[in-house]
Amino acid sequence: MKGKKIVAVLLIMTLAVSLLTGCSGKKKEVLNLYTWADYVPQNVIDGFEKQTGIKVNYSNFETNEEMLAKLENTKGGDYDVVIASDYIIKIAKEEGLVSELNKEKIKNYQNIDPIYQGFFYDKDNKYTVPYAPGIPLIVYNPDQVKIDITGYESLWDPSLKDSVGIMDTERVVNGIALKTLGQSFNTEDLTMIKKAGDKLLKLADNIRILSQDQTQDYLISGEISVAFLFTSQVAKALKANPKLKVVYPKEGLGFGVDSLFISSKAPNSDNAHSFLNYLLEGKVGAKVSSQIYYLCPNKASYEFLPKEFQKSLVISADDITNGEFIQDVGKKATDLHNEIYTAFKAALN
Repeated sequence: MKGKKIVAVLLIMTLAVSLLTGCSGKKKEVLNLYTWADYVPQNVIDGFEKQTGIKVNYSNFETNEEMLAKLENTKGGDYDVVIASDYIIKIAKEEGLVSELNKEKIKNYQNIDPIYQGFFYDKDNKYTVPYAPGIPLIVYNPDQVKIDITGYESLWDPSLKDSVGIMDTERVVNGIALKTLGQSFNTEDLTMIKKAGDKLLKLADNIRILSQDQTQDYLISGEISVAFLFTSQVAKALKANPKLKVVYPKEGLGFGVDSLFISSKAPNSDNAHSFLNYLLEGKVGAKVSSQIYYLCPNKASYEFLPKEFQKSLVISADDITNGEFIQDVGKKATDLHNEIYTAFKAALN
């Protein structure tokens, strides 16, 4: 009798475990997403989970370099889908950390606007799906600024002491100093990079905010009077205060495309392909772009984009022809950029 009771208890426990894990006993389907915080709207994630039954585990990083280091440590594993910037994707691809897409599993791949394809980091369009194309710009409050800001050089003006906010992005920030010297973002001339670094140190007195996220809020609140912002942040700042002035720097524009890719040893590759296919649905793509305020790379989404969103953008697809990508510049130049940026951030403290 006692033995029968034990068997009965074991059967009940087994049934309970089965109910918790699903009647089929199968492990719940998941997708491990890795990108910047709040970069994929929650309602988009909710829609994917509802449509597919796949649970999204969202992890975030602060910088492209942090992402690459984590991907290197895991040998292309742990994460399924990553959203990162163009130049870092090229490096990750060369290190064997990016998987070639199976386009048979991405039926909506044809929805991508060719304008946003064929770039240096994926010339044959084998590895990536464009997510957020943009051009960083200067924005300022004319009521708080006494000078006429025309470009990057204006940020060094003494009248702007302790009143400027800029993005916390190494190559972009170092790059604007290079641009003021008439150089490319991607020069590998170590002498010129060092010269730009010396000049960047002189900008430290004017910097009040160095932040990757929500930098526009400091401009909107009046804590800073000038900001160098990502496309999305520019749009949000103007929406809050239409009197702000936007500057297309005379020294030249930067241009970048944050893209999605599947890591080389993605634990849930099929789910990753499903996620990319979902984001490329016309209505979904419009939902993404209209919330993150970047150019929309999905031509099937154009008819669904809200008019308010279209009016809010301060750049267009035509502007990308005038922009310069930030690209990999080799180890020596990269190490020098790291050294310069570390010194610059130390000077801010």
